[in-house]
Amino acid sequence: MLRRKIENLLLEWKNTPVRKPLVIKGIRQCGKTFIAKDFAYKNYRSVVYMNFTLESDKVSAFTGNKDVDTVIINLSALIPGAEFIPGETCLILDEIQDCPDARTALKSFKEDGRFDVIATGSLLGVKGYGERKKKGDNSTLGKNSVPVGYETVVDMYPLDFEEFLWANGISGRIMDVVRGCFEKETPVPDGIHRALGELLLRYVIVGGLPAVVNTFLESKNIGQVYRMQRELLGEYEDDMVKYAEDKDKPYIRECFESIPRQLAKENKKFQYSLIKNGGRASVYKGSLQWMEDAGIIKRCYNTAATELPLDGNAIEDCFKIYVTDIGILMSMLDFGTQADILKGNLLGYKGAIFENLMADFLCKNGRNLYYYHKDSGLEIDFLIRHNGECTPLEVKANSGKAKSMNTVLRNRDVYHLSEGLKFGNYNVGRSGNILTLPLYMGFLLAENDSDDDIADVDIAGLDAL
Repeated sequence: MLRRKIENLLLEWKNTPVRKPLVIKGIRQCGKTFIAKDFAYKNYRSVVYMNFTLESDKVSAFTGNKDVDTVIINLSALIPGAEFIPGETCLILDEIQDCPDARTALKSFKEDGRFDVIATGSLLGVKGYGERKKKGDNSTLGKNSVPVGYETVVDMYPLDFEEFLWANGISGRIMDVVRGCFEKETPVPDGIHRALGELLLRYVIVGGLPAVVNTFLESKNIGQVYRMQRELLGEYEDDMVKYAEDKDKPYIRECFESIPRQLAKENKKFQYSLIKNGGRASVYKGSLQWMEDAGIIKRCYNTAATELPLDGNAIEDCFKIYVTDIGILMSMLDFGTQADILKGNLLGYKGAIFENLMADFLCKNGRNLYYYHKDSGLEIDFLIRHNGECTPLEVKANSGKAKSMNTVLRNRDVYHLSEGLKFGNYNVGRSGNILTLPLYMGFLLAENDSDDDIADVDIAGLDAL
């Protein structure tokens, strides 16, 4: 069984005295159903499970009145033998996007409080997209059925690199050593450094989708890993056909299939014309949004300035796109690329893969993505909030100079940056105001870097405002 960080979050949720129904949303096949069922069967006397995609008859339990007593009576008739024990029963509503009435009913379960509810959804952001457009409804998807304030929504991702290391037998003691080296800026011991470098290359090839990780662990066969990746890729493409409006389906596929070409360019700014000759935003903008809502891609926005807040400086129509899981990108490339990565034979495209690897790290830590580009050619791969400051981050597939980073750090009066992070084929070291780090340390750039800033703020006197 794969160890997942979300297990701790589920325990915290259950230990909260007054808790809302929990909604776990995330990309298809990231492990939502497994983790919900495993947690429920370990922690409740009774578990009532239903999958609205596979068991469409269960939808009827939530039509009409949505008070808890009515829903429980309906479910008791549909699921013989189901036990509903106040305080000891967990209902799992799997693929809840296929039953909007069940999402609406979460408010009743919160107000009633007798039963815990865990809902999962793969396409909560895109379900009904085609139907709404046919009716001319431009409202936010599902806004009439989402019980705002009556549910706790958490994002779940495929395995991140640390979870992948756990799956490969790397102990907590070793992880503590690596974290200590990161925090103290000291080199990682050679044996650990080499081992994690090799595991990083395997993570690039495999990614974090649980079925793919398990295939790798069981077979150690890259051909079988690639076949599993292609099967899951087919499921994503099936979703494009199932949930999008007919006229948009080919555009979504064309957007999706253009991703490797978009990343191959030296300037990786997303170009609609690269999807198809003459391609325009007016044709493809909605398709790109569909993929982002489905959790398949993440936009990385160019910023007007190298300053915080990054979101406030983002340029809306100037962005790069990355796949949220590095394994999905690998499944889109020719078989044989995996061996090239292990042998170091990728040449120019290797930079694109390792930039997407860093996007994988940042996305799975809950961060939004930003970069900086000027027409002069100056470009910083990523900008992040780190230690309370806007910090440039460069990614090198092997090793090399970071000319743009050196330029912005030299001109502090213009760019207002004091320190940079350079990830590549290095151990930990420092050269002036640039900290060099091994690529595998990218997973340590946690979202709570920004939370630490808030904790340090002196709030004395705020009551007087």
